[in-house]
Amino acid sequence: MFHLRGLGSFFRRRFHKNVRANRDQILDELRICSSEHHIFDVVGKNKAKLTVNHVSSAVKMLWHFQKEKPQVLRTVELVNNHPQFLTLRVLAENKISLMDDFTLVDLLYSFLRLDVEPHDSLIQQLVSESWLRLDKLPMASLSKFAICLTDQHLQQSSLMGHITNIVDQRLSSINDARILTTLLISVSSLASPRLRDALISQAHILLDKMDQSHYNNARRVVQFLRNVKHSHRPLLEKCNQIVLHNVPRLNAENIGIFMGLYQSLQFNNCDFRLAAKQRLMELIDSSTDPFSFTKLFATLAPMASKEIQEGLESTAFLLADELSAQQALAIAETLEEIQSRNLSLITKIVSVIQRNLDVYRPMEVGRITQALYLLHYQNPELFSKLRNILVRFLEHSIFPYEVTMLTRVLSMLPLHRLEDSVISRVEAVVPQCNFNDLGNISLALSKWVRNDPSQRRGTPGKYVRLMQTLNRCGHEKLQTADRLDLLLEDFRYISGEWFEEILLEQSMATLQRMSDQINWSNVPDLALFLTRTNYLCVPVMERIAQVAVTDIDKIHHSATYATLLPFSVLNYDSEKADELYNVCIQRFTPHISSFDPHLLVLLAYSLALADSFPEAVIKEIFNIDFLGKLDAQLETLPDALNMRTRIRLMELNRAVCLECPEFQVPWFHETYCQQLQKKRNGLISPVQKQIHKLLDEVLGGYNFVQVAAVTPYFYTVDFECILDKQLQPLPGSESTSLEISDKGKISWGSTSLLKKDRNELSPGAQRIAINFLDSKSFCKNSHHVKGEALMKKRHLEILGYRVIQIPHFEWYSMELSTVDAWKEYLKKKIFTDRLT
Repeated sequence: MFHLRGLGSFFRRRFHKNVRANRDQILDELRICSSEHHIFDVVGKNKAKLTVNHVSSAVKMLWHFQKEKPQVLRTVELVNNHPQFLTLRVLAENKISLMDDFTLVDLLYSFLRLDVEPHDSLIQQLVSESWLRLDKLPMASLSKFAICLTDQHLQQSSLMGHITNIVDQRLSSINDARILTTLLISVSSLASPRLRDALISQAHILLDKMDQSHYNNARRVVQFLRNVKHSHRPLLEKCNQIVLHNVPRLNAENIGIFMGLYQSLQFNNCDFRLAAKQRLMELIDSSTDPFSFTKLFATLAPMASKEIQEGLESTAFLLADELSAQQALAIAETLEEIQSRNLSLITKIVSVIQRNLDVYRPMEVGRITQALYLLHYQNPELFSKLRNILVRFLEHSIFPYEVTMLTRVLSMLPLHRLEDSVISRVEAVVPQCNFNDLGNISLALSKWVRNDPSQRRGTPGKYVRLMQTLNRCGHEKLQTADRLDLLLEDFRYISGEWFEEILLEQSMATLQRMSDQINWSNVPDLALFLTRTNYLCVPVMERIAQVAVTDIDKIHHSATYATLLPFSVLNYDSEKADELYNVCIQRFTPHISSFDPHLLVLLAYSLALADSFPEAVIKEIFNIDFLGKLDAQLETLPDALNMRTRIRLMELNRAVCLECPEFQVPWFHETYCQQLQKKRNGLISPVQKQIHKLLDEVLGGYNFVQVAAVTPYFYTVDFECILDKQLQPLPGSESTSLEISDKGKISWGSTSLLKKDRNELSPGAQRIAINFLDSKSFCKNSHHVKGEALMKKRHLEILGYRVIQIPHFEWYSMELSTVDAWKEYLKKKIFTDRLT
């Protein structure tokens, strides 16, 4: 027995001796390294013994140490310049053929993260070897390799095309959300609509299965949707729920990224904005270094109160001298966004920008110039310097988006003499520009024509040639367009006189030519375009209604707002349009509690234009909880959207009070309307002055007509007068006003001039509202009155007015070219057309 014990002891000693002999001492030393310095020590002592495994481990650990540090504390440049890092690069390049697939791609990824240049022979060799093995790479390695190609700006290369094809073939086998979302970003520029939809479907499945704390997966999905310019609401909302779950863990940089992505997709989510604002407020005290503070300032300041903004500006002033060139630019743009008047801070930020002017890229110089111009910063010498830099960049730029942006910003600055080289460069890139770029160039061109001193002797030929080129390219793009989705994407931000005057008619003809491509997915975008143009194109409207009615279940409930908008705004009514309103109301009603507050208000107002007041919507909006949530959201929205929503809520409140008294909604905008009234300048246009003078003669004196009269519920009518039952004007209109009692009943106020109380007109008398309707009250291409003017007429009639509308095309017609003709026209309107 003792003999067996001794034999067992012998084998154990022999086994452990062999284990120690087989253990990799170098790898053990690398694994216990606690810093880059320790790694380089091990590499330096063992150069001749390093294997592929050693090199791979060392490089991956170097990147790991850097990744763990905050951005401001990383020392990638020091690592890159270390002699032993060169040793690792040489060894890696010499051992590429010995690497397995995982090691090959991991090393490429780590070296790129450690700022080895893409043109370096090591990177080139690693990419080439990975390409050779592409078809057999595991999906995890394929996704990482795709990231490496994206880092090298090879998103549209044939190699990325090969990867896109592999993803298409193996998509159903991808069951890791991180792998899929990484590939989404990489292949986004090459994915066909069919593959895009398949990727979205797979993302839906994997997001449901993954750990909800992995918010970066959701971020990459949203970034993919931004890249492919496809606002897929169900997937966006799923990503947003993941983000909301993680808001307490997000820093200002991450919140800023999500807000930027949401904005580009026109996704305004109330819950996210409120949670993000709260989180950013919590981060104020800990954001004390330039990097984190800049991210916080750029994200929080635009939606913070004035008090918080002032505190942020004070901190920015203290940190200004420590800001980098990019950070100073971010602060300047944010100051412009919030329209800051903190001259001392602006001046200090400008001094940082001036010190770094030579490091800014062309687009950044354009952004600097625009921000300072819009801040009304006064420094002619600086603007002159910026102008010279812009011109120099523009003369050498080959990118249409860059030339367009530089051209637009250059046109903001005072013009002394426009270089011919600028016009030549712009003309050279015009054929490659999209419609939005063409519109921006035309706007710049019109400014140059107005401001060029030589224009007094006639428009210079260089401007004429460029405008002709713009017009020709615009027409050619419309003639050759064959895909509606691409055209609508091109139309997304187009506006301005050039498009309306030169291309609008042809654009509508093109849309009619492509009407068979109108489907449920592009209906909302097409409807928004029609709304923006104010063009009533009946065939397209009918097609939109037909498609939406047929496929309403496929249209996201929130997209019903955009779908209905042109029908309400342009006052288009037909049997198919009526059916559209009905199916849209049925579609969104079950989801009204999930609408963003401001969007539900805008939707309800658009329905009110069309004289539609769904009870469920009205009850949802006019309750204390909803209005409280709306108030909280409005504080986070941009000023323009904030003001627009508040005005629409007031107009909706007025419409409900007047048209649906059975809902018993109180009028609670009295004070708000009084404040708006005080802000108005009270000026009347030349045509209103003309009509006022003529009304004086027609009615027999100024005391028979009131200008800019304010009604109950604060409508303003251009002119108000009163006729008795014999159609004779009654005096005292200027001093008579409408009042609303505490119970909401309308009564006419009495005046001392009348010397008696009068709550209503005498029998047979009538109160008349006369409104001049300019071109904004009609559709662009016809005399068809728009919904807003029609609703105002409807409401004034409810208030007891006889409403007379004077269309601009009648007033300015050849038939009314004399004073007598105008007076006769007014007489007929006032004294004869009693039933209009």
